[in-house]
Amino acid sequence: MENVLPSAVLEICVLVGVSRDKVKEVCQVAQKNDVKNFAPLEPEVLSVFVPPFISKQEFQATTINSNAFNKTKRRSFRKKKEKSKIESARALNGAQKVPETEDISVPKDVDLNGLPQLCFPGGFFVTTESKDDHFHFLVFTDVCGNRTYGVVAQYYQPVQDGHTSSNGQVHWETVQTSKAAAYFVPYAVCVISRYPYFNALKDCLSCLLVQLKPYKDLEVDDCIKEFAAKLSLIPSPPPGPLHLVFNMKPLQVIFPSREDPDSPLIDLDLHLPFLCFKPKQVLQIITCILTERKIVFFSSDWALLTLISECFMLYLHPVQWQHTFVPILSRQMLDFVMAPTSFLMGCHLDHFEEVSKEADDLILINIDNGDIAQSKSFEDEADIPDIPNIPLRAAEIFITRVEGLPLHYDLERCHLGSGTDLGEVQLRRRTWQQKLNSEIQQMTLQLIVNIFREVKDHLNYEHRVFNSEEFMKTRAQSDQPFYRKVLETYMFHSFLKARLNRRMDAFARLELSTQSEEDRLSSMLDSPRRLTMEKMVSKRFNPQYMISKRMGMSLPNLQDISPKDYPARNSSLRGINTKPATRLISKSVSTFKIPEIHFPLVGQCVLSYYIDFNNHLSRAINILPPENSALLARYFYLRGLIGLMQGKLLNALLDFQNLYKTDVRIFPTDLVRKVVETLPPGDRSQAEQKPELKRLISQVLDKQREIAKVDDHVKNFALPSTHMQLDDFVKRIQESGIVKDIDTIHRLFDALTVGQQKQIDPETFKDFYNYWKETESEAQDVNLPPAVIERLDKNECVYKLSASVKTNKGVGKIAMTQKRLFLLAEGGRPGYEEIATFRDIEEVKSTTVAFLLLRIPTLKIKAMSKKEVFEANLKSECDLWHLMVKEMWAGKKMADDHKDPQYIQQALTNVLLMDAVVGALQSSKIIYAASKLSYFDKMKNEVPMMVPKTTAETLKHKINPSAGETFPQAVEFLLYTPGQLDPVEKHGDAHPKLWCALEEGKVAVFDASTWSKQHCFKVGSSKLKCMVMAEQSQVWIGSQDSIIYIINTHSMSCNKQLNDHRSEVTDIIVQARDSMSSEAYSCSSDGTVIAWNVSTLKVNRRFQLPCESLMSIKYHDGRLWCCIGSCILVVTTSGLVRQTVNMERRTTDPPLSLLSFQLFPERDQVWASCSGSPDLYIWNTTDLSTPAQKISLQDCAEITCMMKVKDQMWVGGRGLSQGRIKGKIYVVDAEKKTVEKELVGHAGTVKAICSAEDRYVLSGSGKEEGKIAIWKVE
Repeated sequence: MENVLPSAVLEICVLVGVSRDKVKEVCQVAQKNDVKNFAPLEPEVLSVFVPPFISKQEFQATTINSNAFNKTKRRSFRKKKEKSKIESARALNGAQKVPETEDISVPKDVDLNGLPQLCFPGGFFVTTESKDDHFHFLVFTDVCGNRTYGVVAQYYQPVQDGHTSSNGQVHWETVQTSKAAAYFVPYAVCVISRYPYFNALKDCLSCLLVQLKPYKDLEVDDCIKEFAAKLSLIPSPPPGPLHLVFNMKPLQVIFPSREDPDSPLIDLDLHLPFLCFKPKQVLQIITCILTERKIVFFSSDWALLTLISECFMLYLHPVQWQHTFVPILSRQMLDFVMAPTSFLMGCHLDHFEEVSKEADDLILINIDNGDIAQSKSFEDEADIPDIPNIPLRAAEIFITRVEGLPLHYDLERCHLGSGTDLGEVQLRRRTWQQKLNSEIQQMTLQLIVNIFREVKDHLNYEHRVFNSEEFMKTRAQSDQPFYRKVLETYMFHSFLKARLNRRMDAFARLELSTQSEEDRLSSMLDSPRRLTMEKMVSKRFNPQYMISKRMGMSLPNLQDISPKDYPARNSSLRGINTKPATRLISKSVSTFKIPEIHFPLVGQCVLSYYIDFNNHLSRAINILPPENSALLARYFYLRGLIGLMQGKLLNALLDFQNLYKTDVRIFPTDLVRKVVETLPPGDRSQAEQKPELKRLISQVLDKQREIAKVDDHVKNFALPSTHMQLDDFVKRIQESGIVKDIDTIHRLFDALTVGQQKQIDPETFKDFYNYWKETESEAQDVNLPPAVIERLDKNECVYKLSASVKTNKGVGKIAMTQKRLFLLAEGGRPGYEEIATFRDIEEVKSTTVAFLLLRIPTLKIKAMSKKEVFEANLKSECDLWHLMVKEMWAGKKMADDHKDPQYIQQALTNVLLMDAVVGALQSSKIIYAASKLSYFDKMKNEVPMMVPKTTAETLKHKINPSAGETFPQAVEFLLYTPGQLDPVEKHGDAHPKLWCALEEGKVAVFDASTWSKQHCFKVGSSKLKCMVMAEQSQVWIGSQDSIIYIINTHSMSCNKQLNDHRSEVTDIIVQARDSMSSEAYSCSSDGTVIAWNVSTLKVNRRFQLPCESLMSIKYHDGRLWCCIGSCILVVTTSGLVRQTVNMERRTTDPPLSLLSFQLFPERDQVWASCSGSPDLYIWNTTDLSTPAQKISLQDCAEITCMMKVKDQMWVGGRGLSQGRIKGKIYVVDAEKKTVEKELVGHAGTVKAICSAEDRYVLSGSGKEEGKIAIWKVE
């Protein structure tokens, strides 16, 4: 199965020692001269064991079908110079001879020449007394960065009275008299694996040594070969909650799996570094790794070198070490520490002084005593670079959590009785270790998240830019040395690539799950960064503030909620999560016992082993309930592998096909593709006749053709050095992070090019950028008196402060927040003087007042609630403040009228851009230039956008699922799911949710109790057509790519897919049944309808309707109602057509095409609309032969969607309003057949409608606007 099957546990097994002749010679000399201390010998490879151990011919002889995967590698190898004696000995023992012409094939990344010195890194010595067995661990890295792992077991064999044991063979030769001294020769067995099974392989080798020790006439080679053959038959378990157990006798050896496909495999004790180092030292070592220093670990125990090094690699996950990693250096390899680049290596403690003197700038870490030092080869010690400190808050949280770790097993278990069963003792220890490992993983991941959480705030995803300069400005002064070094590393560069690729790895998941509510709200709106009042208070008094959360289990009463003034984001002062990070509930892990392998070198026995393995897996699959799909997927995966081993390729492909319905994350795409490409013609023909296999084959081959190179470059933001035309300017502004909206950037371009050519020079851009960033920075330093803060809302931010001016309320500075204007009074009565909220402003004027011979520019603001007009002598600032206040006033009115808080955020951005333009330009036309950015004020004056009274009364709120995107995205479909008080879920996850399907497979999920965005993910890259909640834990999403994606509502991840449709999935409905599991029906545009068992995801029925296009289906009274464009078919659940609902038309009329329809069961009605028509058609379901009643909707161009709510039909589409085509909703009374309301709430066509508990209706618009409106149902 060369180059196809995933590697088994064993890649290669090697016996290392010295030749028998060499041992004989050394012992004779030693006895003759009475030598007690031997000179070191040069170890060599004595035997190599490489799978497969059953040849192709042997498999054929045992009726196993040969196939393209069979290898013909040689199974073992022995040094040729001993061949004559060995072969004669083998003949005596009945062993088969290996043909001398046969060559061994060793994996290309295993260096047999360098292996002996790594198996005996301290040297090879014959001794006069036996020593305990010793284990250590190796890590090999190839040129591509792929790692292979080795576990080495050293053991000693005696040489006495002519009984020599070497190369695994017994010899009876007289060396000396019976009084001769005993000598002991070391040997090493090295098992090399693709997987870091440190503990498991150590257990296996421990069992092997027990068998090797007492041997007499049994060859060591045969024993090791049988051992290697067993390991070569053990597959590595797929990622997930299933570990494999193998009886190696006397131990039960567990081969653990990775937690998920993105996680590393962990089979060691992660707490070891905390037993060797204090928490602060652990942080220092992590810092050295993150800053890519030259690091050398030292210990007197070779095993610790690799284990400690590996632990630190795992602590950093998902950040990855990119440089040389050699945790064990033998004596001959010490010059490696002279390498000029970063590295992490390990040496024996005996070489500490030698290494520290020979190499520069090394971090020397003594594992045995916990010391960390630096090499002293610098002439001036002041030149030695310091190890910067990990950011303070992250370090404090980490240390606090470390101090709470239960690191000592004996302390934890001292109250328990002594175990009398070895298996029970093993299990206790393993359970304790797994729990501790899990805690350490979570703790170290939290550390990485706390260090790098705010990196995302300085990323531009569209242009793949990281603004390192601005990121550094938000760091605390004491933390900057750390970040300055880290930001220059390859590790951080790779980390940035993953963030820009929006990889949903462990970092992203934890970062999202620990995100504050404030950050969730901020992410919905693209706001400039400013300090909220709450943060100002917290900065002064309580660094660890908590934001209160709304915990309602159902929809809010939206009539009581005014559009929120959402908080702006401030990176530098965001609180870090200090509580011991939410302790994750330990995921339950199952074990599967691998069958016994009795004679692994006999083909028939191996065949029996595969049959047993397959049967055990089949039994496990049959008794497992379908709800446990995660475990089912692992069983299918393993059975697929065993099927490939047996040569049953089609059975294997069927098992892999089942992964789509159980856990698609572990689907082995490359493996399946290679199997498909090498299928024999007979198997390929059979596969083509099975629909599920035919679909699988086309999918994996199509995916291969679709593979495109991922853009993974990362660009650091830099100011432009050349003149910019409009398109280049748009890109540069978006890269800078100032604003993303293209229309706003176009207005900014016009403002900055007033009175000159339509291009911007680098100096103008630089002045504008610097002024923007300076005002942003100055806003962080605004320090309001407590009496002022008390008067403001906690989420208000001061966006602009004037110079100190004279007003009719005294001298002070005018402050502008997103909600109001107030005077920060100075002098005798310092404090807060309210000027006006933007909602309360009645009039704003810019005028002049006489003072002696001068006319001083003055701003006058009249508030509706106050008689006195506020006047401020703003002098040179007056025109700018006049523009800014009018823009905010107009923006607030728009926000209130349209119930859309984003308008006020956009107005704020416009105001700050005006301010930056005025600050950056040196021109007499700066106010005219700034006025180019006055968008809402011009809109109010030039094109008044009156919101109809009915719309204003019914519209409660608007949200923008495209917030943060460059362009608005069309809302393709909406789904509301009610709240569930499920104990499995976190409290916030129990809230009702609004699911919004956007373009290119994107899905945004909102908490429907706060309307804050909770999740955003992508399923495929095609248009999403439909969504339904199939059961409490599943949302099914039908896509244009013909796949149904199944979302787990707990994890918000897509682990399952249904691939049985051949064209785009147009609709999915669920029929709830009390007595049995629910049944779902899905349809595709080619007329296929499939009935699914929701629990098992198996196809109950499938039928084809006689039509060219099937658009949607409904279920009512035991029948399926299917809209096929020209008519509606009423069919049985098995596909028999019972009735047809036809459109009545004259023969001269053009044919009508149905666009949408809805059933009204309570009134025995079916409602429908046609493409390009303003008419509604209503049939009576009890008499479908009667022509439909037609209702023409006034000023309507087309009806695109409809939803039954109480006794009303809410109809969405587009039509004429105030002389423009806009998105419209008509509320039609089902009894009177009259339009009760005509609602105009969208700039674009209404594309989607859904109902929320019949209390609210939610509508989504096309890409012209891309927003969701929330309407109150009367």
